[in-house]
Amino acid sequence: MRRLFAALLLTLSACLPLLAHANTPVEGKHYLVVPAPQPGTPGKIEVAEFFWYGCPACYALEPKLEAWLKRLPADVQFRRSPAVMAPHWQPMARAFFALEATGTDLHSRIFHALHRDNVNLNEESVFLQWVGKQGADATKVGDAYRSFGVRGKVESARQQNMQFGLTSVPSLVVGGRYVTSPSLAGGADRMLEVADYLIELSRKNRR
Repeated sequence: MRRLFAALLLTLSACLPLLAHANTPVEGKHYLVVPAPQPGTPGKIEVAEFFWYGCPACYALEPKLEAWLKRLPADVQFRRSPAVMAPHWQPMARAFFALEATGTDLHSRIFHALHRDNVNLNEESVFLQWVGKQGADATKVGDAYRSFGVRGKVESARQQNMQFGLTSVPSLVVGGRYVTSPSLAGGADRMLEVADYLIELSRKNRR
């Protein structure tokens, strides 16, 4: 019995490195390397989420992402950016930046309004009326929505989409160098695991 137990332990110890290797994300399969990496904040590893409010997968990711964000290391800086992959994505990108410019946090509520309550926030008038119902300053948000600055941020986001070679949402860009997504990684949970790996890889590269 002891010999059998020892043999099983020996077999298990031999298999563990193989299992660990099998779970290691693979470049070109679970993540992609950006041809022209973008500089981030000095001393920080940036994780950027590119999303679209109209995307069901982005909506479904939110609870998992929020839980993941709570355990990020101190040297990791997270930011959200609306993806602008088509002209009809622009209104919600403008909504995001208008709310950001006015310090108004309605991020989760926008997702609920679109996907749970079927409110068409793509229409400026509907969006601003909805903002007012949330207790926010609709006039202030409306001025930002129509501002040159917000239009510039939408265009900048569109250019970043192209620079990072994004083809789907949600997508995570880690360290301005690596891109992963549920479609690449094999699901939302696996994407966050791959992001953890890419954070560590970015940390090693920085050293």
